[in-house]
Amino acid sequence: MHSGQDNKARMGIAGLDDILVGGLSRQRVFLLEGNPGAGKTTIALQFLIEGASRGEKCLYITLSETEEELREGAASHGMILDDHIEVFELVPPESLLDSRQQQSLLYSSDLELGETTKLIFEAVERCKPSRIVLDSLSEIRLLAQSSLRYRRQILALKHYFARQSATVLLLDDMTTEMNDKTVHSVVHGVIHLEELAPTYGSERRRLRVLKYRGQSYRGGYHDFTIRTGGVQVFPRLVAGEHRTSFERDRISSGIAEIDELLGGGIERGSSTLVLGPAGTGKSTFVMQYLVAAVRRGEKAAAFLFDEELGLLFTRMKNMGIDLEALRDSGGLHIEQLDAAELSPGEFAHRVRERVDSSDVKTVVIDSINGYQASMPDEHSLILHMHELLQYLNRQGANTFLTVAQHGLVGDMKSPVDVTYLPIP
Repeated sequence: MHSGQDNKARMGIAGLDDILVGGLSRQRVFLLEGNPGAGKTTIALQFLIEGASRGEKCLYITLSETEEELREGAASHGMILDDHIEVFELVPPESLLDSRQQQSLLYSSDLELGETTKLIFEAVERCKPSRIVLDSLSEIRLLAQSSLRYRRQILALKHYFARQSATVLLLDDMTTEMNDKTVHSVVHGVIHLEELAPTYGSERRRLRVLKYRGQSYRGGYHDFTIRTGGVQVFPRLVAGEHRTSFERDRISSGIAEIDELLGGGIERGSSTLVLGPAGTGKSTFVMQYLVAAVRRGEKAAAFLFDEELGLLFTRMKNMGIDLEALRDSGGLHIEQLDAAELSPGEFAHRVRERVDSSDVKTVVIDSINGYQASMPDEHSLILHMHELLQYLNRQGANTFLTVAQHGLVGDMKSPVDVTYLPIP
C-alpha cells in the first residue's frame, strides 16, 4: 500500500505525471474527458495498473463497455489486469429490462438512476479500492435527464467517494450536453483530451489540464500518442527550465578554410542556419560538423526529414564520408523521420531524449522545409523550434539547420520566418 508520505497517485505515464507534478492528489475525484477514441480508457487502465503494481486495490466500474471488451482492449496493449484490479460491469437489473414490470406511476429513469447508484456503492464497499475508475458519466447524465438531478448525483458520488478514501477518475465521452460544465465545478481536477484530424497524415492527439485545485501543473497543450503498450505523453518543452554550465570554446568543422572563414570556428552552444537553393551543398556542409564531432570523441545526432537514409549513406560515401561506419561505432545517431506521422511535441521529445541520454553535443536537423511542409495544420512550429533550439543551446550543444531557398538569383526567399529563431 502507499505510504503516508506518498500523497500523489501516479498515473503510470511518465509524461503525464510530469505535467501533473507527480500525479493525482490522493482521496480526490478527477475528471478525464474527451470525445470517443481520444484515449480515455487506455489512460484509465494505465492509472489502475500503476496502482496495482504498488499493491493497491483497484476497481474499474464500466457502464458503457462490457468486461470482455475492456479486457480485450487491455490485452491489445499487452496490459494484464491482475487480481488487484476488479472489473465491475454495471448492467441494468433484469426487472428494468422487462416491459411487463415497468412502473406506470414513476418514470423508469428514476428507478434506473437510483438502482445504478446503489450498485456502484455496493461494488465499492465490497472491493474497498484505493483507486476507482467510473466509465462513463454520459450514462449517468442520460439517466438523470435534467441538469439539476445530474449535479445532485455527481455531488452524491463525490461525497460518497470522499468517505471511502479513494482516488477516483471519472471518464466522460462528451457525447451529451456539450455545454454542461457541472462536473468541472465539482471535481478536484480536469484533464481534457483532444483528437485532431489534419488534412494529411495520422491523427494528432493532445491534452491539457484545465483545472487542478491547490496544485501547480504544466499548463498549455501537450502532444501524446496511443501506441501498442499504451499512451505516451510529451510534455511541452520549456527551455528556461534547463540550464547547464559549459565552456564556450569554439568547435571545428575539420576543414581549416571554413574555420578560418568563421573566425576560428563556431561558438559552442549556438545554432547555425545553413541557407541556399537546392543542390548547393547544405546537407554536405553540415555533415562535416557531424564527422568532426565524432572524431573529437563527442556524440552527434542527425534528424532527417527530406532525404532517404540509404541514398544519403551512398552519396556521402562517394564523397569520402562513411556515415554508416560512424553510426555503427556508436558515435553518431542518425534517424529518418516521417513528420506526417509525427507531432512537434514528439519530435522535440526525441531530440531531447537523445541529447539527455547520450550527451550529444552536435545536432543536425535537415531540413526545416520538410519539417514545416509535412505539418501544414500546425500553426506554432516556429515556437516549437524556438524552444527546442534554446534548450539545445543551454545544454552546450551545437545545432545545425538547413533551409532550402527558392526563387530567382537576387530574389531568393526563405519559406520560414527565421528571424525569431535563436540564431546568432
